[in-house]
Amino acid sequence: MTAAAEITIMLLNTIVSLAITAFLLRMILQLVRADFYNPICQFLVKATNPLVIPLRKIIPSMGKIDTASVLLALIAQAVGIALLFQLYGGGFPNPAQLLIWSVIGLCSALLNLYFFAIIGNIIMSWVAQGGAHPAAQLLYQITEPVMAPFRKILPPMGGLDLSPIFVFLCIKVLEVILRHGAASAALPRGLIMGL
Repeated sequence: MTAAAEITIMLLNTIVSLAITAFLLRMILQLVRADFYNPICQFLVKATNPLVIPLRKIIPSMGKIDTASVLLALIAQAVGIALLFQLYGGGFPNPAQLLIWSVIGLCSALLNLYFFAIIGNIIMSWVAQGGAHPAAQLLYQITEPVMAPFRKILPPMGGLDLSPIFVFLCIKVLEVILRHGAASAALPRGLIMGL
């Protein structure tokens, strides 16, 4: 593989990953009813509105789930996989297979997003304890619905919150299941970051 091809693949992965993260975050923010006056939320909403708003007119939200954002994330994943598949010399994948690969990739991206959000929340709790920084508030709002059930089972011990350990364990178990699902769906390695 040439240097130009490697650079192209790296840039494509970065652009697709940023788009998927933006759309997934938009969906999560609506799902957890995050504070939309938060400047980070406002930036994310303004950045994704040009694609989300027109699609919402066609595909309305299903309950709390912003289906337009999920569909856009799925489309971004499918386009990324199809382009990478062509760059690796594989032609164009079967549409049904592409859909399965895209769903697997989206699940992987969601797990990665929560993994890093929880790490960010842990770091912010050490650095800016009780702080009012917009990023700290947003990370708390995103991760708290996932962490709360574990906190009920295992309350903090002497000021030490062990719930992230169990959330990380669940994330790793789900990643193993996804990797095996990707292998059974014949997903080539390298088409989805993190798998």
